[in-house]
Amino acid sequence: MAMGDPSYTSRTPRSRELFERARKVIPGGTSYSNRFFPPYPFYVSRARGSHIWDVDGNEYVDYWMVHWGAVFGHAYPPIVRAAVEQVEEGAHTGWSTEWEVKWAEAVGGWFEAERVKPANSGTEANMYAVRLAQAFTGRKKVAKVEGGWHGGFDRLQKAVSYPYDKPASLGLQRDRATVVIPFNDLDGAAKILKKERPACVLIEPMLGAAGAIPAEPEFLKGLRELCDGEGMLLIFDEVITGPRHPGGLQKLYGVKPDLTTLGKGFGGQYFAGAGGICGRAEVMDLLNHVERPKFWQRSFLGGTFVGNPLSMRVGYTFVRELEARKDVVYGHIDGLGEGVRRGLREVLEDHNFEAYVTGLGSLIGLHFTKEMPRDGRTAARTKDVKLCQRFFLHMLERGIAYLTPTSIHFAISTAHTKEEAEGLVMGLEAFLSGGEGVAPARP
Repeated sequence: MAMGDPSYTSRTPRSRELFERARKVIPGGTSYSNRFFPPYPFYVSRARGSHIWDVDGNEYVDYWMVHWGAVFGHAYPPIVRAAVEQVEEGAHTGWSTEWEVKWAEAVGGWFEAERVKPANSGTEANMYAVRLAQAFTGRKKVAKVEGGWHGGFDRLQKAVSYPYDKPASLGLQRDRATVVIPFNDLDGAAKILKKERPACVLIEPMLGAAGAIPAEPEFLKGLRELCDGEGMLLIFDEVITGPRHPGGLQKLYGVKPDLTTLGKGFGGQYFAGAGGICGRAEVMDLLNHVERPKFWQRSFLGGTFVGNPLSMRVGYTFVRELEARKDVVYGHIDGLGEGVRRGLREVLEDHNFEAYVTGLGSLIGLHFTKEMPRDGRTAARTKDVKLCQRFFLHMLERGIAYLTPTSIHFAISTAHTKEEAEGLVMGLEAFLSGGEGVAPARP
């Protein structure tokens, strides 16, 4: 099946019409580039549970799940009720409310953090966390890993997509204060960090955009020791992974960062204002405007919608639901995730086809590559992009949706069923069995 196949265009005439309208007013026709795929994206009209429906009435099982943030699926009743009640009481007033206190207590309890501060998004959380680290250490440089995505902040939008020597966006200035280190290569990272001695190391415990690639335990433990030895702060970006394991992946790995940045689910899965920083009191208290009343004495974090009661209430509800249903939630989503990874590997083995499966818990990556991805570089340099695109449309034809067409990864929610999860495995089996221009990669 080729991109732009008639079977897709014949089923989505209203989406095609909307895209043509959008191109006249929105650059590129979509609000975010990763929502586009050729010849045009479908436009969603409704979402519930694990399913979405487009404007033409086509139904899909959704594995994008609000950019991986919807652990409870779409329209989860307790979150919807909390949102509706808060909208009626006042979505935002510009004043402090009880909900920001309850949210901070819940988030602090989840991560066992001494201090918590809300922000407007994961991007803002990372931006403010880096600045906070610079304020605490007095150093200018910051370090991030290849393939790590931390939002559209200039200092961090570097070495995101392969090839890493290309600017991640037009208009970015060359910033020598941003140091890039390899992922899952402790010796390589240590050599750079000891030379550059940045204020902080910012890292996702599992690379998200690069394809759900987990950090090796010794790599994270080694970074913790390096940061302690060199006076650097270790910051975990748990925007994606924070709610995907009790206490975040830091709890799973047994590595405690100095700061954690969060977003997505911690704003209740759906709403703006979904972000924040938590961590050590000694560092976080540089944000304290009461003890540091003069603006030049403290690090800034703020904004019109920071801590708005709608986001705080639904975010609080989200965390409390995770806490109350912890055994059921993680038994279900982790069980499905492990079953899918095992099933995908079995299909690849049965067909003697060279591809690789990554992920942890409820997050899954599938890589049409010539080598097992252990970092963003190995995930990208031998990727068969055309094969990824064919698989994407093959799965759409089967009523299975995810993003992006060239990066195959799936996020499972509590709303997904065992039968739906098995559909991912069956989809790969059908793809490799039915031709699709696929030839076994192993001799």
